[in-house]
Amino acid sequence: MTEQQPWQWTEPTWRGHVERVRAGRPLRPESWPGGAKVAVALSFDSDHETPALRDGDVLPGKLSQGEYGARAGVPRIWKLLERFEAPSTFFMPAVSALLHDDEAKSYVDGGHEVALHGWIHERNTQLPPGVERDLMFRAADTLEKLTGTRPAGIRTPSWDLSPDTLEITRELGLTYDSSLMADDDCYEILADGEPTGLVELPVEWIRDDMPYFMMERFGPHRPYTPPRGVLSIWRDEFDVAYAEGGVFQLTLHPHVIGHRSRITILAELLEHIAAHEGVWFATHAQIAEHVLAGGAR
Repeated sequence: MTEQQPWQWTEPTWRGHVERVRAGRPLRPESWPGGAKVAVALSFDSDHETPALRDGDVLPGKLSQGEYGARAGVPRIWKLLERFEAPSTFFMPAVSALLHDDEAKSYVDGGHEVALHGWIHERNTQLPPGVERDLMFRAADTLEKLTGTRPAGIRTPSWDLSPDTLEITRELGLTYDSSLMADDDCYEILADGEPTGLVELPVEWIRDDMPYFMMERFGPHRPYTPPRGVLSIWRDEFDVAYAEGGVFQLTLHPHVIGHRSRITILAELLEHIAAHEGVWFATHAQIAEHVLAGGAR
């Protein structure tokens, strides 16, 4: 018997797919701490060598591109975050943390957050049954051992949830996810129409450095947008978030944004943000905790 095509699905079938994981109540609070007008959630996916390792690309060239993130990118990022006193969230695959164990600990010691980002940057939606749970628990245990702090949230390496991800996330006792895109601001995740208590702190490709700057030697990806064009987009995203009283969330990668011509535009963006009154720089965990406690607007 052949599998049905989507146009052949019954209404309960297509509704079931849509309702499996859905955006629930909005979680924009009445106010931000200290009367701030906007929450700024900077995040850095410290993948380093793990995407290459995941793909079995173990030649020195590709691995060195990831190593750049730890060697050159992170120190530049550190200087910026210290300058602007901006607590941030570092989503770190466990293997990356094991390769750079001092780095993972330094994030927490510096007042930042380390959160889950897979074991070896695996594509969780392509894993055999049972493997995702094992890797997520191993990753959480590893980050806790290295940093002394149990992760409070997750960003899946693939920016997607498998049929098992949400259940595993709840089993781990996490507070938030940052992998979905149903809103600009925080919302509660629904599972089959039921509230989960989990905060979604949404991501978006337009607020991610990879789509603009990715380069694959033997693939189709080329960086077509100049850094200052990206700065213009991100500045506009912040300005509207500020006007609306919401969240400005940014996803960056040390081996991408850490290059000289790109860290320059990040510095200019932070200067623009810091010039506004009432800006709350916060980790993803801090924002999730605040919106859960503060109620919706």
